Amino acid sequence: MAEKLRDLSQPIDVALLDATVAAFYGTGSKEERTAADQILRELQNNPDTWLQVVHILQNTQNLNTKFFALQVLEGVIKYRWNALPVEQRDGIKNYISEVIVKISSNEDSFRQERLYVNKLNIILVQVLKHEWPARWQTFIPDLVSAAKSSETICENCMAILKLLSEEVFDFSRGEMTQQKIKELKQSLNSEFQLIHELCLYVLSASQRTELIRATLATLHAFLSWIPLRYVFESPLLETLLKFFPVASYRNLTLQCLTEIAALQFGDFYDMQYVNMYTIFMVQLQSILPPGTNIPDAYANGSNEEQAFIQNLALLFTSFYKAHIRILESTAENRAALLLGVEYLIGISYVDDTEVFKVCLDYWNSFILDLFESHHNLENPSVAASMMGLQAPLLRGMVDGPGSQLLQRRQLYSGTLSKLRMLMICRMAKPEEVLIVEDENGNIVRETMKDNDVLVQYKIMRETLIYLCHLDHVDTEQQMLKKLNKQLNGEDWSWSNLNTLCWAVGSISGSMMEEQENRFLVLVIRDLLNLTEITKGKDNKAVIASNIMYVVGQYPRFLRAHWKFLKTVVNKLFEFMHETHPGVQDMACDTFLKIVQKCKRKFVITQVGENEPFVSELLSGLPNTIADLEPHQIHIFYESVGHMIQAEPDPAKRDEYLRRLMDLPNQKWAEIIGQASQSVDVLKDQDVIRTVLNILQTNTSAASSLGSFFFPQISLIFLDMLRVYRMYSELISNSIAEGGPFASRTSYVKILRSVKRETLKLIETFLDKSEDQPQIGKQFVPPMMDPILGDYARNLADARESEVLSLFATIINKYKSLMMEDVPCIFEAVFQCTLEMITKNFEDYPEHRLKFFSLLRAIATHCFHALIQLSSQQLKLVMDSIIWAFRHTERNIAETGLNLLLEMLKNFQVSEFCNQFQRTYFLTVEQEIFAVLTDTFHKPGFKLHVLILQHLICLLDSGSLTEPLWDASAVPIPYPSNTVFVHDYTVKLLGTSFPNMTLAEVTRFVDGLFESRNDLHVFKNHIRDFLIQSKEFSAQDNKDLYAEEAAAQRERERQRMLTIPGLVAPSELQDEMVDS
Repeated sequence: MAEKLRDLSQPIDVALLDATVAAFYGTGSKEERTAADQILRELQNNPDTWLQVVHILQNTQNLNTKFFALQVLEGVIKYRWNALPVEQRDGIKNYISEVIVKISSNEDSFRQERLYVNKLNIILVQVLKHEWPARWQTFIPDLVSAAKSSETICENCMAILKLLSEEVFDFSRGEMTQQKIKELKQSLNSEFQLIHELCLYVLSASQRTELIRATLATLHAFLSWIPLRYVFESPLLETLLKFFPVASYRNLTLQCLTEIAALQFGDFYDMQYVNMYTIFMVQLQSILPPGTNIPDAYANGSNEEQAFIQNLALLFTSFYKAHIRILESTAENRAALLLGVEYLIGISYVDDTEVFKVCLDYWNSFILDLFESHHNLENPSVAASMMGLQAPLLRGMVDGPGSQLLQRRQLYSGTLSKLRMLMICRMAKPEEVLIVEDENGNIVRETMKDNDVLVQYKIMRETLIYLCHLDHVDTEQQMLKKLNKQLNGEDWSWSNLNTLCWAVGSISGSMMEEQENRFLVLVIRDLLNLTEITKGKDNKAVIASNIMYVVGQYPRFLRAHWKFLKTVVNKLFEFMHETHPGVQDMACDTFLKIVQKCKRKFVITQVGENEPFVSELLSGLPNTIADLEPHQIHIFYESVGHMIQAEPDPAKRDEYLRRLMDLPNQKWAEIIGQASQSVDVLKDQDVIRTVLNILQTNTSAASSLGSFFFPQISLIFLDMLRVYRMYSELISNSIAEGGPFASRTSYVKILRSVKRETLKLIETFLDKSEDQPQIGKQFVPPMMDPILGDYARNLADARESEVLSLFATIINKYKSLMMEDVPCIFEAVFQCTLEMITKNFEDYPEHRLKFFSLLRAIATHCFHALIQLSSQQLKLVMDSIIWAFRHTERNIAETGLNLLLEMLKNFQVSEFCNQFQRTYFLTVEQEIFAVLTDTFHKPGFKLHVLILQHLICLLDSGSLTEPLWDASAVPIPYPSNTVFVHDYTVKLLGTSFPNMTLAEVTRFVDGLFESRNDLHVFKNHIRDFLIQSKEFSAQDNKDLYAEEAAAQRERERQRMLTIPGLVAPSELQDEMVDS
């Protein structure tokens, strides 16, 4: 049966194909489905199957079979169209057009076969992308005349036009070359007259609801780009406004009006816009009377009514973004404007994320615009530099623009006050808050971060900060009034308290210090009172989480008020005994956050105190941490480490460290003492867990103390290496006896955790010890055998990847000082790790990434050690780099590409440049082109481009003085390396892309060589080639544009730093460290 289908020399047996498709979609056995899948895949991949498509479509009634045939056809159109003879192209074109006309000319068949027609329409548009306008100039006139022959054909023609507009204007980036997009846009623009007449004719003459809806949907797709005269110098706008009050067309008309509202082309059509807005507002008031409770109406409305409110939000926001200034200009327009703004504020309270996002996005830009004008007025020199004026000149302008700005602020003062309330009532949850309400109304610890909420919080916070700058007093009064209602019980609820406190925390840094102090004293006092008067564990947990969030956001206030700081920290210690889920975690996180910003305050003796707070804390430490989990204790130790690190007197600092580490050190000494009597003590699972916990506590303290941790690590270092070696032997023995499964037992896992933590502790300490080269020399030699030797001797399953990252850290830290140790490191880890990771792309993922990070550290800081490797060893290095960037795992591929780029640059300036490039230039070029064009490695695009640019620039840089080609294999030598590589690249790409002509490939390679010194042009040239080679069409190509997006983000951060409060004080680096 399968053989009969595979034989394409005669017409395919359609009944048999139907049965195969049915088996694939059917409910038969798994074997039947797999066999059918196999046959259909073979047919799909067979280059001749498409010749049978017409025969299949004419002889089958099965929709799935028709779709299968059309899928085959779509593949040919997308990837092989230009290679087909003209008569075959015309045959497909005519056949598709005929079938569409035939089905859509009959009302019944058009409704029944709607899905089939939709797919045919898509195929026709794919053909158009190749044929029109050059080879099918009459397409638009043909379509319009067909549309006039019957209403159902007309309805389908509208669908085709809508698809065409979307393909050209919405989905073209990364699908077609920039030249082709331009050509299609010009064609659509020049031929729009006919389409416009057809749409107006339908809207004025037809009575068919489906046809009018289809026409409105098509207009919606076209309105964003058509020449403006078609909108404003024709009856189109009036026609749309007539349709708006009709319920069945309301939403489609709103979408069309939204597109028109968003258009911006100078002020030529201002009066028409005012007219449109005025008529619209009159009609809207009869549909949705002012004063309607919009959130309730939305909650109880049908799908259509909910869509109407969402569309209404889109219309208002689009209109205001583009044309709010014309509405502000006269008194009667201002009344209509403020009414619309009221509607939009009402819609902003609708309980729907998508609707709120639309409103929030607009409010953010509206308030930013008001804020920037106000900000520039208050800082004339800023405004002057933006306008290219001298500051004194600007003073004279205050009467003009200045008074206008004040009028604008007065116009919107009521609106801004309502918007402050909106932001306070709907503030999203910040990342630091760990306590949430679940769907059953219980207060629980959050298990997963919701990224959407975090993005929303960021925008709301920014908006509220601008609002606060516009009127600090109103912001403060609204917040305190709302807090008062919490206290007297009038407005008490978890949600109300949460959003209020999140709003209070979010404006940190935006007020003047004096006002902020006054405001916070009131807020914190009220919140602490609320804890006292509120009963119930859940209620107390919610209030606790809010107090912790607010105080964590205001380090400046805490630094200035020792009494408050001390009260807050003691309150946090109280919360550390509160076993409600999430409270202890949040208390420890907030403690860490506060200590990082106020650490000096804890090591000086404050007025009225007998000793520094840190000393008092260390005395009560066992009691404070009694109820905490191990991971919370580690955060606590890290926090106290920050305090001790701020103590300037070395003797006191060492004394504090000794007291801090007293508990873990006693336990450690006890275990090591027992082990010296009998080693078997160390094999007990509880003892192993204790050892692990002690090491983790040490790591936490080391992470904040840095080189000041030296006395403590010296105390346990050698014993720790002995334990490491012993546990390593236990692991190897277990795996040797129990086979590979032994490595998964809980016993081996916990032993390995101890080894990993030991490595992590050493790495953390060395990494955080700044400018202490002697520390490296002291600690590295004793580690060579217990750690490196152990790694080499161990079984693959028992090797810790952390060994690789530890030595990468050491080399990154001590750079060329480690030069003589590199051969030993290489010897111990290189060969054995490569054997683990080159069997496939999946095993040992941790070892992969860390191995390439180690290689990169060696290549960057100890390059001379690489040059001294034998040629076999260097080949291993190069093979492993190529292996790295072939990975689809982004981190590994990126590390490999960065490493390659560094090695190429280092070899370019070394005496071995010719030798290296002769061996590896062509291999590298070929491998980079392979990953650049295979669609699996798009995130690496930026680095692929930089490496290719480096290779091409290298050819005429003067660094290469010998030929790259093999003289024995080339009878006539090339005039230069540039000519040779150009020739080689054309051949390489010509054989890789048989669907491209030799002329196209040569043009691309010429372009590469011509644009090699201009990265921007070079990169765009490669993007166009990727699309042209058809490897990258029909996919998500945003990774090809990732670099531009990153530059935009950095510019935005620099802007935010200029406005107080926009970058939260708690996120700023310690420029504002306490003095």
